[in-house]
Amino acid sequence: MTEPQYRVLVADDDEMIRELHAEFVRGFGYEVEVAADGIEAIAKVGLGVDLVLTDAHMPNLDGFDVARRIRLTKSSEELPIVMATSLEAREDRLRAYEVGINDFINKPVDHTELRLRLKWLLELKSAHDKLRASKQTLEDKVQLRTKELRTALEEVTRAQRLVQEGHLDTIRRLTLAAEYKDHDTAGHIERIGRYAEIVGNAMHLAPGMVDLLLHAAPMHDVGKLGIPDNILLKAGPLTDEERAVMNTHTTIGAQILAGSTSPVIQMGERVALSHHEKWDGTGIPHGLRAEEIPIEARICTVVDFFDALTMDRPYRRAVPNDEVVEMILKETGTRFDRSVVEIFLDVRRDVEAIQAEYLE
Repeated sequence: MTEPQYRVLVADDDEMIRELHAEFVRGFGYEVEVAADGIEAIAKVGLGVDLVLTDAHMPNLDGFDVARRIRLTKSSEELPIVMATSLEAREDRLRAYEVGINDFINKPVDHTELRLRLKWLLELKSAHDKLRASKQTLEDKVQLRTKELRTALEEVTRAQRLVQEGHLDTIRRLTLAAEYKDHDTAGHIERIGRYAEIVGNAMHLAPGMVDLLLHAAPMHDVGKLGIPDNILLKAGPLTDEERAVMNTHTTIGAQILAGSTSPVIQMGERVALSHHEKWDGTGIPHGLRAEEIPIEARICTVVDFFDALTMDRPYRRAVPNDEVVEMILKETGTRFDRSVVEIFLDVRRDVEAIQAEYLE
């Protein structure tokens, strides 16, 4: 006997597991919607799904939060929710029932067990639906509503992207203001972000952190906005008093960026404050040492040193790459974090490929 046509939402942040579960569900004869995290799952419930198969642990909103939010919607009070989980603790299962999860299935999911559990829950839902539903056919309305909701979701996504792009553009323009005052170029701040991204990826930092680093690293010298021009633009060596003023660009930058709720600006604040700290504790402004220095600042210290010295400046010519690398090696373990330098050397060819783009 052919199974009725249902739509099942499969939510899991692990792409391999998500596609495996989706393939199982399609094999049972059901339509499938997929979601990579809890936020997308909540949005797609509005498409008119008949059952939610969710992972327990997901970014943004986990499976418990997804269930709780679904149950807050009157139209979804009886929507079956199955949690695929490896949780064994009694308190976890009690918590799941409290937020409205109907059933559990242990990972790794057994194909036959999943088919039987979904079949039972979907048939139960169908019985409830028939008690409430009128005789009219809902197929056309559901199809239209799905199309409209998909369009609405695309519009919301587009709007969110525009907001994010505007946010990053504002940050970039703030950073450019500081760099132009120091007669650096837009190319410098772009390269710092891209170099930091390459190093962060090679260090296997979380993808979200690497993305933040790409946009936050260029904010390292934003505090130069507060340095007097007679010091900032001086062609010759600085006096001790002038050097002390110049060093305040770290704390000024942190003050400019302080208090933001934006993760990008929060990381930018840490980079601005700590990118002149040294691994041996002799840096500024707080004399942090070793891993007390945020990793994003340690990465920025290396790539900024490389890029700054390989640029032409009004008072000197660019230093050749090989010489700058030798200078970095000489100060590894004192000024620079050895683990960051080793990765930088591993990806040096990629860094120099970006550098070459700006020389064309």
